[in-house]
Amino acid sequence: MSLPAPPAPTILVDADACPVKEEVYRVAERHGAHVRVVSNSPFRVPVSERVKRVVVSDGFDAADDWIAENADERSVVITADILLAERCLKAGAQVLAHNGKPFDAASIGSAIATRAIMEDLRAGMDGVGGGPPPFGKADRSRFLQALDRVLVRMGRG
Repeated sequence: MSLPAPPAPTILVDADACPVKEEVYRVAERHGAHVRVVSNSPFRVPVSERVKRVVVSDGFDAADDWIAENADERSVVITADILLAERCLKAGAQVLAHNGKPFDAASIGSAIATRAIMEDLRAGMDGVGGGPPPFGKADRSRFLQALDRVLVRMGRG
């Protein structure tokens, strides 16, 4: 007698600055995952029973709050926001950055510390600063591979 299949995972996308939404849709379709595209303003999403747009108020952190409140052990959260990643990890979700880098319990503490240091450095430079490196093909490829790996693992229960 075989065990029932686990419920389909849900991918929660912090969509406002997400460069990999199209990739999320393709990988989710292949794995039968649900997608929630969360933002403060409407985004175009594919017409699909599995993909839903969630538009939240324009309040500070409203999208982050919605994602954190809906994240659980059957969720994959796509975000570059380190503080949101920490909240979602605490809820049991898998978390990936747009470049495919996974956030996990072992790495989140140092990521938060680095964020704080960079924030202090930027504050001392009167607004002069770099920001993240440009998003490239290698980042997109790493993201696709990482999301596929996470969904395969979740599919196994």
